[in-house]
Amino acid sequence: MSSETMPSPALYFDTIFAFQRSAALKSAIDLEVFTVVGDGAQTVKEIAKACGVAERGMRILCDYLTTVGLITKTGETYQLTADSAVFLTKRSPAYLGGTAAFLHSAEVTGYFERLTDTIRHGVQISIVADDNPAWVQFARAMPPMMMPSAQAIADILLTASAGPMRVLDLAAGHGIFGLVIAQRNPQAEIVAVDWAPVLEVATENARAMGVGDRHRTMAGDAFKVDYGSGFDVALVTNFVHHFDRQTNVAFLTKIAAALKTGGRVVVLEFVPNEDRVTPPMAAGFSLVMLATTPGGDAYTFRELKGMLAEAGFKDVTEHPLQGPETVIVATK
Repeated sequence: MSSETMPSPALYFDTIFAFQRSAALKSAIDLEVFTVVGDGAQTVKEIAKACGVAERGMRILCDYLTTVGLITKTGETYQLTADSAVFLTKRSPAYLGGTAAFLHSAEVTGYFERLTDTIRHGVQISIVADDNPAWVQFARAMPPMMMPSAQAIADILLTASAGPMRVLDLAAGHGIFGLVIAQRNPQAEIVAVDWAPVLEVATENARAMGVGDRHRTMAGDAFKVDYGSGFDVALVTNFVHHFDRQTNVAFLTKIAAALKTGGRVVVLEFVPNEDRVTPPMAAGFSLVMLATTPGGDAYTFRELKGMLAEAGFKDVTEHPLQGPETVIVATK
């Protein structure tokens, strides 16, 4: 048997120790290591001083970050990678470090500590609970991560040339998806639906993005609130995956009733291929739903198209994005 085919425990160890990698990254974000290095600190002494920590701890952390490819090391100095410079320094408009507070929170990681029992019994209390404060944290953390998808949706809808449009932004969270449309189209009016504390974040973002006068809120449970009618577009972003098929069909049917004839629903989701194991990130998202919801899943395009058709939609189109998600548009 050649060395290329010999069994190896490398994947096992990489996977079982993966928590160390995320913990080191979270610590580096908390200490602003990437920002400090980007500002010019390069040696252990310089970085430790700028971050206000002990040199031993910073040396070991920087060396570890180098082993996983988040920074580079030349002699005794450290430099950012191209990816870290864009996504992990606070000087960058694409900074993603704020998402770590939610993604690595005790509430989220706690679901995975109970994963064996969830698999064994098939029961999990949903993270999508009434007024869960975690969603306020989520709303504050996620705008930089969601901005590329929001811009892509605005492009797909040809928003800038659409003329007057009423947009229903469901489970709006930070509100970025609707707010980008409002920025692109001065005749667009946005109605955001979510829990009241979460909508405070969306309102702050609307003011900051200069569209507060065309953004209003509707507080409450998206399954129970009366949306009204006459909307041109309904946004359902990163929401369907939390629920089972029957719940989603009922929800999409309710959305259809709020749209004009010819109105469109926009669904943003992690959409695995029919084999359910590719591409890796979209397919792997099913595990997140297993761990955090009673019946959620990462649905294939065929499954989503079937839900939309049953809810009364037609002309379903699929628009894969550069990232791990896919935009799906359907017409009433």
